[in-house]
Formats: sequence, structure tokens, C-alpha cells
Amino acid sequence: MELQFYHILIPFLPLAGFIINLLLGKEVTRYKAHWPAVLSVAGSWVCSLFALRDVMAGKIINADLYSWIVSGTFKVSVGFLIDPLTAVMLIVVTTCATLIHIYAIGYMHGDTGYYRFFAYMNLFTFCMLMLVIGNNFLQLYFGWEGVGLCSYFLIGYYFNKKSAADAGKKAFIVNRFGDFGFGIGVFMIFLTFGTLHYSDVFPNVSVMIGQRVNFLGWNVDLPTLVALLLFCGSIGKSAQIPLHVWLPDAMEGPTPVSALIHAATMVTAGVFLVARCSPIFNLSEVAMNTVAIVGATTALFAATIAITQNDIKRIIAYSTCSHLGLMFLACGVGAYAAGIFHLYTHAFFKALLFLAAGSVIHAVHTNDIQEMGGLKKYMPITYAVFILAALSAAGVPGFSGFFSKDEIIWSAYASHSSVGKLVWLMGTAVAFLTPFYTFRLIFLTFHGTNRAVHHAEQDGHGASHGSGHDTHHGEHRFHESPKIMTVPLMFLAAGAVAAGWIGIPPILGGGAHFAEFLKPVVGHPEFHGTHAEEWAVMGLSTTIALIGIALAAFLYLRKTDLPDRIAKTFKGLYNILYNKYYIDELYHYTIIKPTMWIASNILVAITDAKIIEGIVNGVPGAIGRFSQSLRKIQTGLVEHYGIFMAAGAVFIIALVLLLR
Repeated sequence: MELQFYHILIPFLPLAGFIINLLLGKEVTRYKAHWPAVLSVAGSWVCSLFALRDVMAGKIINADLYSWIVSGTFKVSVGFLIDPLTAVMLIVVTTCATLIHIYAIGYMHGDTGYYRFFAYMNLFTFCMLMLVIGNNFLQLYFGWEGVGLCSYFLIGYYFNKKSAADAGKKAFIVNRFGDFGFGIGVFMIFLTFGTLHYSDVFPNVSVMIGQRVNFLGWNVDLPTLVALLLFCGSIGKSAQIPLHVWLPDAMEGPTPVSALIHAATMVTAGVFLVARCSPIFNLSEVAMNTVAIVGATTALFAATIAITQNDIKRIIAYSTCSHLGLMFLACGVGAYAAGIFHLYTHAFFKALLFLAAGSVIHAVHTNDIQEMGGLKKYMPITYAVFILAALSAAGVPGFSGFFSKDEIIWSAYASHSSVGKLVWLMGTAVAFLTPFYTFRLIFLTFHGTNRAVHHAEQDGHGASHGSGHDTHHGEHRFHESPKIMTVPLMFLAAGAVAAGWIGIPPILGGGAHFAEFLKPVVGHPEFHGTHAEEWAVMGLSTTIALIGIALAAFLYLRKTDLPDRIAKTFKGLYNILYNKYYIDELYHYTIIKPTMWIASNILVAITDAKIIEGIVNGVPGAIGRFSQSLRKIQTGLVEHYGIFMAAGAVFIIALVLLLR
């Protein structure tokens, strides 16, 4: 099928919104900047629906818009590939982005950088759409780096706040490590195939089989090397161990940023990359096992941290790390469709969790759940949607998250992967921890007595952590958020409940339509296992999820003094989890401090001060000193000049006589 005009509008409408607010925002649109921003993203959503219709009708679009780079045999175009995988990503990105943009109208109301915020959000959406819609690796890399740059802008949006500025830098720098490997992987693909276009690479990946290359002195398998280099980018962008440390700190940005970046767009780019490059990953068992183990380890690691955190957005951030790990677990055992299915359902319930948390912060002006409590009666809509999102995230039967989460766990159990049973056990443990920490958050936030007033009366002040305002809790009247914020929550709640119904497995009477839709792109792996085993695996994960909810209710609704007693009894373990396994401290002392020492004592003190400054200042200084000496000859006395001329003439005559 030929490229249609509405296909082109999908990424370029948000770009138009960005340009309008960038050029006119300060003087013209100002506090109406949401109009071009929201309308452009909503228009992109409508165009994405038309693209989905085309794909469902069996039409695949692979067309170049224009030549981007032509240099000898190296030719890359700006092109569009719209297939089932792209269609899913377009719907996820544009649907969530539209609702988040609308929500942000209320959340960011009165902010001094209103137009700047919406300009950044539009630019971010454009870059993400270019990433998923491109038909070649260079365009993917362009969008990849674009969302990284925009995340720096948005995470550090409150740039006058040091913690926010530092968080933006941290996200940007940490991602450079992963993106460096990703970039080398793209080079390796070009050196192997002589092109970067998907249509020329993926059908011919078999040429890599059996090839070995020398990489940094090691003789390695080419498919394994390329796959792992590409996965480096996924580890950074999707916040997997060991490059996970940027995502929790990214909560310093406004809550709509957290919802957009960490639920539906940037962090899912890594999972999309692995699924898109599945033909390459399928050639290497080592790469597949690495993806599965890294994903499962991150999922369990982040979930254990989340159970001790008190910042409402950081808990959800660690939940994001954990669920992304489950997606990689699925991809690592060959169940790419299950991983993308969870990406799809996760976008709805995680965006809802972030925005509902933003609604709470908007009302109470604190991020600390220990300073909340009893908000259910003040914020009934926020409470209701929070419950729905939590039930979906917990994998309770009937909700979207249940179908995608259980598909992953069953895929791990029934896969032919050599690490399948190991990652299945780790995924099952995550199925217990997720509902526990999610409902711990809900019970401490919405149930019990209101601790906000109590803390304010003791401290004599109230601190804001996200809204930009200080409010005395004792004088604050809690209330539900305005409709401009609650209506998007309701639409996301519908997705959290029902979006997963299109992927109901055959064992539950469904047709696994989502997996069938993606089959032409990512295939359908063979699994071994009986229906009885599938029922058992599903029953086990569901039972322990319900136990997790019950345990949270017991500890935080009934025996409310017990959590503190447990924390004191197991103080060492609690401190390890609360301090995030001290990974940030480890990086500080092993990477940051040595780097800063080298920068200050070698790069600055020697390279800059001695060499560069020596050259820059030394050469003019030498010329100046020579000039000072030469000036002494210019006395202005005629007799001195006559003597110099006579001496010069004598010197020249003597030199001529000597050389004859």
C-alpha cells in the first residue's frame, strides 16, 4: 500500500504543535499553549486509528518519504514502516499522550513555564513516534536520542530546583552508556549488511549464522555480539540492571512527565527494539538468555525495593522497572507477543497510577505516603481509579494486567529456553510483590486517619514535592481534582480494566487475538505444556497475588503497628531495601568520584591548566616578551640608527668575504 497523507501526519502533527509553542508560546499562546499541543496529539491519535484500520485490513506500509543521507553506498531515507507492531505502538503512544496532555492542562495550570512544558511534551511525542514508525535503524536511532534529549528537558523541567536538574543530568548521562553500545550495534549491522533498512536486514539475517568477529580482542559470535550491543540500548532506555538508577530519580519532573515517559513511551522503546529485532535475537541463545535473566532479575530487584519506599511516585517508578523486566523476560524466552501485550496493558494501568498519584499530590502537596491517609472520602474518583489500576497491575483475574502478566509467566514456564524455569520462579515471586506494594501504597494513602494534618501540626509547615507550591497542611482543605484531570483518569481506567480483553487466551475461551495480530512480525514460539499445567501456573500466580493484597491489608489496615516492628526486627535487611541496595552509593564511589577526581586533577589541572592554557596563553606571552625586548632598539635617536646601519653593513661585508 502507498503512503497516505494521514500516515505522514502521525508524527508531524506533534512536531507542528512544538514549533507553534516554541515560536509563539512566550508572546502569543502563553496560557493557551495547551490548544496547539492537545489538538496536534489528538489529531495524531485519529490518524493512528486510520493506520490501524489499514493494518487490520492486511495492508502493510513500507515507503520512503525522502532521501536523508546519500554518501557512496551508504543510503538512508526518512521512511515509514506501518505493520502490526508499529500499529500497536502508535495506538499506545498517541492514546496515552492525548489523555496525559489533557490532564496536564489542570495539573500545570498557572505554571510560569506553561508554554515551554507543552512544547517539550509535543517534541517528546514526535521523537517517540519517529522511533516506532521508522523503517530503518538510523531513523530509529534518531528518535531514540530525541526522546533521551526530551527526557532531559522534562525531568529537569524545574531547573531552579537542584534535585530536578541533577535528575535530568543523571537520566541523560546514564543513557549515554547504553546508547554507546546501541550505536556500535548499528555500525555492526551496516558493516554486515551494507544497509540499515529493516526490509534489507531482517530477511537476510541468516548470513550472520556461523560468522565470528574480533571484538576488543575477543573472537565472538556475530549474531550474539550484534544482539547484545542492541540490548545495551534497551538496558539504558528501559531502566534495567545495571542502568536502572536514573528512572526513580526521574520522578523529579512534573507528574504528567512521569506518566508519559515512564508508562507509555520512552521506557517501552527498549522492549519495542528487542521485539522489532527479534530475527537477530532469535539467532543467539546466549543473547536470548541474557535478555530473560536481566529482565527477571530487574523485575524482582525493583519489586523488593518498592515495598519499603514512601515516595508515592518512586514506588510507581520502581513498579515500572519491575514490569519492564517482565516484558524483557517474555522476549528472552521467545514470547515477544506476550512482552508487547504487557507493554500495551501496562501503558494504561501505569499511566493511570502515575496520574492518580499526581491527583493526590495536587490535593495534599506532599509525595510522602506516610503523611497522607484518609483521603478516600475527600477524593472518591481518584480513589476508585487508583483501585482499578492497582487491581490491573496486581494481575487480578478479569483486569487487563491479569491476561498479559499470566501470559508472560506461562510462556516462561512452558518455553524451551534453558533458563525458562528459573525466570518463571522469579516472575512468580514478582506476582506476589506487585500487589503487596501497590496496595500498601493505597492503604497508607487513602485509608486510616489523615496524617497530613498531624504532621503539619507537629512540624508547623507543609512541604510541596511536585506542584511547586508550599501549603500549610493544617489549613489545607482536601478536595477532588478538577474534571480536566479526573476525566482522563476515567478513560485510562477503562483501558486498565478492558484493554487486555483482546488477548484472552484460548484456555479461558478467548482467541489470543493480540498474539495472532502480531504473529506476522514476531512469530509464534512453540511451547510445551498441558492445559492442566497452564491452569496450575495461572492458579498459582493468581493465588499468590491475592495473598499479597490480603497481607498488605492485614499489615496496613489491621495490625498497623506491625510493619514498624518488622522493620526494626530486620533492620539490616530493611535498610538495604530502603537504600535501594546501595547501588547509587556504589556508583558514586566507584564511578562518579574517580571520574570527578580525574577531571579535576588531570583534565583540569594538567591537560587544561598546563597544556591547553600553556599553549593559549604561552604563545602570546612569548611573542609579548620578544616584542618588549625588540622595543628597546627603537630609541628614536638618529645616531643610534646610524651605528646599527654601519654595524649591519660591516656584518654583511664580512659574511660575503667569508663565504667566497
